[in-house]
Amino acid sequence: MMQRVLLNQHSEDPLQFSRLIYGMWRLAEDADTSPKHVQAKIEACLEQGITTFDQADIYGGYRSEKVLGEALKTAPHLRSQMEIVTKCGILLNTDAFPERRLKYYDTGARHIIDSVDRSLANMAIDQIDCLLIHRPDPFMDHRETGAALDDLVATGKVRSIGVSNFKPHDWDLLQSAMSIPLVTNQLEISVLEHAAFTNGDIAFHQQRNIAPMAWSPLGGGALFDRSRADLESLQTCLNRIAGEQGVGMDAVAVAWLLAHPANILPVMGTNNLERIQKMASATTVEIDRQTWFEIYVAATGQDLP
Repeated sequence: MMQRVLLNQHSEDPLQFSRLIYGMWRLAEDADTSPKHVQAKIEACLEQGITTFDQADIYGGYRSEKVLGEALKTAPHLRSQMEIVTKCGILLNTDAFPERRLKYYDTGARHIIDSVDRSLANMAIDQIDCLLIHRPDPFMDHRETGAALDDLVATGKVRSIGVSNFKPHDWDLLQSAMSIPLVTNQLEISVLEHAAFTNGDIAFHQQRNIAPMAWSPLGGGALFDRSRADLESLQTCLNRIAGEQGVGMDAVAVAWLLAHPANILPVMGTNNLERIQKMASATTVEIDRQTWFEIYVAATGQDLP
């Protein structure tokens, strides 16, 4: 059975995420975006106990939420089995928004509220389980942003609030202006992007019993690039462990994150239905302390001091 993690520990409305999360950032890039095919992906996740799904307003050039919404309109019974995460705060200068001169961030109250309303309509749902501010905004008025986020929870449009790519000082600034606690921070963490283990990012959340989400847990596919000589030792290490435990190298890389005591929640994204069906294999991999450090040393390329 898939492990579940309680996020909002002090809430009267407990929110749990599945330990593995299905990331939908490539959903609209699939050759088949039909409701039937998207439904098959969702059901493949649910069959493994993967109930949490990660979106963002900008994914797929503002199309991914709509693709999910069409599937949920066709199969509305799926919604009650899912936790849906989405994000806002990044504005792209795409053809859909010709008035924008450049890509920029907006964490003002008006944009956040409008974005949530669009996301609800696009995904054909009446509540977002967790809304994340997508990137730290250097122009953020934390009081205005915090009040808007609190109000979204109070009105029931959003169940809980988190952030993405925030450093501890960004987290503290926003949290200082909110009455409800932030519940997660989505960070880039993988065997290829492991700085969070030593730069204070994971320690900050671990101290507060806040489970971080990990985006790009396989390095965006770079982990499997056989042409990179700098990854040869890491790939050899992962492949050996994978062979010993009868899984793929990707499962070992994800299991390395799962083994950490910070309760990291990897966000795994693929449009390949066969790969989706095997995502839970990562939860079967045994990573003891020595194995964890064996992978860590191979990942960093240097012995421990």
